[in-house]
Amino acid sequence: MVELGRMFYQILVNGLIAGAIYALVAAGFSLIYSTVKFVHFAHGGVIALSAYMLYLFFSLWGLNFWLAVFLAILSGPVFGVLIDTLIYRPLRRRRASPTIILVASVAVLLILESLNLIFFGADVKSINFFTLGKGLSFGPVIITSLQIFIVLTSLALLALLFVFMKYSKIGKAMRAVADNKDVAEIVGISAERVYTWSFALGSLIAGVAAVLISLEQNIEPTMGTSLMIKGFTASIIGGVESVAGGVLGAFLLGLAENIGIWWLPSSYKDAIAFVILFVFLLFRPEGILGAKKSNK
Repeated sequence: MVELGRMFYQILVNGLIAGAIYALVAAGFSLIYSTVKFVHFAHGGVIALSAYMLYLFFSLWGLNFWLAVFLAILSGPVFGVLIDTLIYRPLRRRRASPTIILVASVAVLLILESLNLIFFGADVKSINFFTLGKGLSFGPVIITSLQIFIVLTSLALLALLFVFMKYSKIGKAMRAVADNKDVAEIVGISAERVYTWSFALGSLIAGVAAVLISLEQNIEPTMGTSLMIKGFTASIIGGVESVAGGVLGAFLLGLAENIGIWWLPSSYKDAIAFVILFVFLLFRPEGILGAKKSNK
């Protein structure tokens, strides 16, 4: 009985760690979706590419680690804004349907993963900077210092995002466009400028997520697809148009996955995410924090 209790607390902590990573992915994704109103699946590709930038700057070029981290994080908004400028903006000007833009976002994701494969190879990479060592014991729970760093960094960044969106001029403009683009433009807010800020900020969060993931896990060319599945599922759980909902959904997904693999093999993690995604799409597509839309 005592052993079961220890295992349960450890699973809760593991769920918190996974949720912290998923929360960054979902927050960036939901932030972009709430303003531009289409599913930016290439967000996962931006995360993967930023992770490879850290590998390039630190492991291949031998730059100072913290400089490499800064450049890798900075590469996120650079890639995000480039994708919007070169791909999405021309489609918006042609009044392309959301379906066309969705197909374009999937194509960009596949292109980015192919570029990772071409330039860095198919074998997994790792950033060997922090030595994991022995985990720290907190009662029945064991957690590494790196995992503590990941959770605290994630929570701090999410808190800063909340403050930025609520009190900054840019954040207020982004919320105005998210609520009603036409009204926002009438009062002088440029929707296109807000879209650029959305991609920059959402992709900056993606860059941070890429660094944290790279420090704890291996890097592989198709990691963006897997992360995007988790981020999209988390956003659907919490409410795809709500950044707070995406964060809530991310922690719930992290807990659900780790509780699920208590009984199932760890390879079923993705299957658990898909099942939860289908359940919410069928029975509550607006998510936990989302408002039901009237059929009238």
